[in-house]
Amino acid sequence: MDSQTSQSSQPSLPSPSPHTFQVDLRGLVDLLSHHLYSSPKVYLRELLQNAVDAITARRAAEPDAPALVRLFAEPGALRVEDSGVGLTEADVHDLLATIGRSSKRAEGLQEARSDFLGQFGIGLLACFVVAERIRVVSRSARTPDAAPVEWTAADDGSYTVRTLPDDARPEPGTTVHLVARAGAAEWLAEDRVLALARDFGSLLPYDVRVGEEAVTDLPAPWDRTYPSPAARRVALGRHCHDLFGFTPLDAIELDVPLAGIRGVAYVLPSAVSPAQRAGHRVHLKGMLLTERAEQLLPDWAFFVRCVLDTDSLRPTASREALYEDETLAAVREALGERIRSWLTGLAAGDPERLAAFLAVHHLGVKSLARHDREMLRTMLPWLPFETTDGRLSLEEFARRHPVVHFTRTVEEYRQVAPIASAQGVGVVNGGYTYDSELVEALPSVRPGTVVAELDADTVTAHLDAVDPAVELALAGFLATARAKLDPLGCDVVLRAFHPLSVPALHLDDRAARHEQARAQAEEEADDLWAGILGSLRGEAPRARLVLNHLSPLIRRIGSLGEPELIGTAVESLYGQALLMAQRPLRPADSALLNRAFIGLLEWATNGEGDR
Repeated sequence: MDSQTSQSSQPSLPSPSPHTFQVDLRGLVDLLSHHLYSSPKVYLRELLQNAVDAITARRAAEPDAPALVRLFAEPGALRVEDSGVGLTEADVHDLLATIGRSSKRAEGLQEARSDFLGQFGIGLLACFVVAERIRVVSRSARTPDAAPVEWTAADDGSYTVRTLPDDARPEPGTTVHLVARAGAAEWLAEDRVLALARDFGSLLPYDVRVGEEAVTDLPAPWDRTYPSPAARRVALGRHCHDLFGFTPLDAIELDVPLAGIRGVAYVLPSAVSPAQRAGHRVHLKGMLLTERAEQLLPDWAFFVRCVLDTDSLRPTASREALYEDETLAAVREALGERIRSWLTGLAAGDPERLAAFLAVHHLGVKSLARHDREMLRTMLPWLPFETTDGRLSLEEFARRHPVVHFTRTVEEYRQVAPIASAQGVGVVNGGYTYDSELVEALPSVRPGTVVAELDADTVTAHLDAVDPAVELALAGFLATARAKLDPLGCDVVLRAFHPLSVPALHLDDRAARHEQARAQAEEEADDLWAGILGSLRGEAPRARLVLNHLSPLIRRIGSLGEPELIGTAVESLYGQALLMAQRPLRPADSALLNRAFIGLLEWATNGEGDR
């Protein structure tokens, strides 16, 4: 503060005659520019809000009063004129000298409270983010006989107030003059002012212009009349491209009268991550509040971008975000219901558009269907899943198979899918996001459907057993194979299955993998931890290597007479089966693969030398 304000800290001196703000304005400007507001550009929004509020206040008493806002950019300066309610000298002291004192609390304006956008005092002070001096000339419409008043303030916290001759402001209204701070002149340039005014004020209900250029563009694109639905889609698509930079797959009308909401949700043309927070544009009574509203829609609706106007939502202190309260929660639910209705409408009447949408955004619909049984029932014929029968809906898959088997991970599916398919067992890959949850929920919307998780025992049970006499003849071979793989926690069984090109199949489940991980940790731990881990040893089923007796390779290996060569061959089959199942390799598995490869090379080269 200046020397005038610093005297307030010396009680022995008389109070100074010049007026001062009741805050440290330098500190406030720093707070506004670096903490409260995200960018200096909000100064123009604050000026527009003040002008619109003033016009709204005047029209509350004079419905036919002019509604004009004019902005004139000059080198290093900006002038904003409005035909609003204006101020008297008493208003100036009351509204501008005390931070947070709102014009909507002024006498005679209570009835218009819900129509105001902001606070006049804090709005003007926000202009100090770009201005070093502000001059306001105003004449009151409520007190026509009062002389025009001038308020001039500097960024050091001092201000002066004086009355002017009648001809200084013949008509009611207010003019605000800004002089740019050092380094901030670009924010007052005409091109920048016009761009900001159109961004913030395109939906304002009054006539706003920068020079001769119109700012408002009413009615809003979603409220206009078009010659046909196709023409409407084209126009909204153009609006989306201009606003968000993409051409939407579709446009969803957002009309929630009880919440005072009108707008549109644009469907993204490409897939996005569910974790990506969408930024929506929200106008409050026509004024752009934020273009980064993240809590406007339910989390599952990440496939749309919204632009809307509302008169019910509450802004935060900076008026750049939405305040999380019961109203916002209700609006979020209502908008989610609107998007849900759009989806069910497509399913009922426009399957081609629905298929095009699901090809891109099936993940979002699956997220919704997890919690909404009616949506799951509606989308059953449409939502795609990876299955052993190809890419099908759960409805179609359940019609083909009496039991809907599924795996919980992609790795498990890849491990068993070729074998299960060859045995006529249908399997759904539940390893992708939300898929296993939806498969498990299938009986709740399709009574009578049997759903079962596919595990190693189920797969093995569907493989053909080998004749006992044949298995007895191979007992020596199987004993050698089991002894070789026992240290790895893997059993060996003999079965007959298709395709013949698969000589061995590695099967395990989560319990078996957990036990393997525990055993490995026990081996690597010190005595104390090894004892603790040993006490946790469970009775989980072990992994198993299923040898295919129909494979010519297995028949040849089974006829070998050298136990050492049989062991090397079995290790090679085990390693190849792990790789085919795309399992992560433990250090012991990697060592086995390397040992088996070297062993086979040595056998091959020694055999060549002997020939």
